[in-house]
Amino acid sequence: MSKKYDITFVGHMCYDEIIPFGGKPHIAPGSAVLCGAMVAPRVGKKVAAVVKMAKKDENILQPMKDAGVDTYLIPSAETTYSRVLHYSANVDERKLTLVKSAGLISIKDVPALSSTCVHLAGISDTEFDLALMKGLKSRGYSLSTDMQSFVRHVAPVTHDIEYSDVANKKEIAVMMDKLKLDIVEAKILTGTDDLEKAGIVVESWGCPEILITHSQGVLARVKGKTYYEKFSNSNSSGRTGRGDTTFSAYLSWRLDHDVATSLKFAAALVSIKMETPGPFKGTLEDVAKRLKEKHSAPSSWSTAGSTPTSNAGPAAAATPCATRFAVTPASPVVAVITHAASPRSSGCVNERRASRTFPPFKNPAP
Repeated sequence: MSKKYDITFVGHMCYDEIIPFGGKPHIAPGSAVLCGAMVAPRVGKKVAAVVKMAKKDENILQPMKDAGVDTYLIPSAETTYSRVLHYSANVDERKLTLVKSAGLISIKDVPALSSTCVHLAGISDTEFDLALMKGLKSRGYSLSTDMQSFVRHVAPVTHDIEYSDVANKKEIAVMMDKLKLDIVEAKILTGTDDLEKAGIVVESWGCPEILITHSQGVLARVKGKTYYEKFSNSNSSGRTGRGDTTFSAYLSWRLDHDVATSLKFAAALVSIKMETPGPFKGTLEDVAKRLKEKHSAPSSWSTAGSTPTSNAGPAAAATPCATRFAVTPASPVVAVITHAASPRSSGCVNERRASRTFPPFKNPAP
């Protein structure tokens, strides 16, 4: 009998060269797949990772294997190599360069695994195309992706990652059961950096569940309601992988819990991760402690994975938009804002902004 997985992550494995602001550069295995796949088994999920990379580098898959992730390698000539330069103290200001790319992943490359969810975890638009997404959707998976996989495109000469609108964004969104963005991507795709307004716009494209991160916290837009939870990290030395970790924690916990509980859990977990470079290495007990100390967790929450007895009460009621994103310290759940999408909010992006599909990528000469 074939194995059954809760979540399968698909994308490139890569080497990340991180150059922190005022800090010492370092190179380590990375990728959205690694950051995501290292979270889910630590919170009790059965996980697979389908990665495209050079077979000669497959030793960098060992941490995932050690964590209990089943890995499936799609061979390529190169392993993706990414450079991240933080040029200011603002962790959201960074320059990314894709020095090498393993290339697009085809639907025929992806094994037909038995998996509840499939998450497309890319770092640029050199990984996925519409044919792959349509093929995966036809297999019946609950599909999700991070829009960084499409908003980030690679300049043909410098290989710097540049950000621009995506011509196929609505077609992508409507295929997804869940969608992840950060504040930069939200601004490019929707024309606004107001997190709630951006969430409403993306919701109008047909995706029912949206997460948007920024340096202070994470917002969820689900079924006409907006939820928000602040981060509690004491430093940002492990900022790289913030969004990938947040979404993986949310996706994992969301399989068994409601939106508010899952968002709180994800914010607590990624706050721990951001205090140390590399993927999340903590435990459920660590997350429970952080929830209790910094995120006002419900007293009924436990590491056994049980759902709190109730999310009812004042904190679950609609909060005026004038106070949106305010989280009451004593509240058992995140603040919730109801906001009906209006015809005005469905206008997507200034059409004069350049749109892109999926450009070809050529690796630099060795």
